[in-house]
Amino acid sequence: MALKMDWLSRDKITRAWRWGIPLIIGIVVLDQLSKAWVLGNPQFNALNCLAMTAPCGRVEVSSVIDFSMMWNRGISFGFMQADGLARWGLFVIILAIAVGFTIWLLRAQRALTALALALVVGGAVGNLVDRAVFGAVVDFIDFTGPWFGVNLGGWPVGFPWIFNVADASISIGALVLLLDQLLVSRNPAR
Repeated sequence: MALKMDWLSRDKITRAWRWGIPLIIGIVVLDQLSKAWVLGNPQFNALNCLAMTAPCGRVEVSSVIDFSMMWNRGISFGFMQADGLARWGLFVIILAIAVGFTIWLLRAQRALTALALALVVGGAVGNLVDRAVFGAVVDFIDFTGPWFGVNLGGWPVGFPWIFNVADASISIGALVLLLDQLLVSRNPAR
């Protein structure tokens, strides 16, 4: 009995792979280059921080953004922290999602869908590389301080998470995918 792979037959693959796959590769490269800069910069103390033998470092850039080294053992923005065997379970789940989204990308009929999926897959793969190598993801983009000195009700306004290029790509891709699906639901003839 031959294995039937109709879900990925040649006639169902769209042209989105021609730019979608290079976009995924570009996101992974940009993400890994930015993380290599952090890992290679002694101010961040990244590897000692991973081993928990020293605190993580921080570079103040402005009142709006800093670069603050942090190891994330969970998924985007620190949700679902996992260590030990759970780390590999999380790895497999994220890998399965990335493979599923890649197959969806190859079959996507709309450019906006393909763009969203490429952004999510690129970010997922970028973080999977870290998880496989270090057991945690390098996060460093820090908007947690008050933005432009704005206060609401006496509380400083800021972004509560430290993230990386891959996380940003996943978040933007998810928003674009949501927008795409909302547009399709409003215009079903498309």
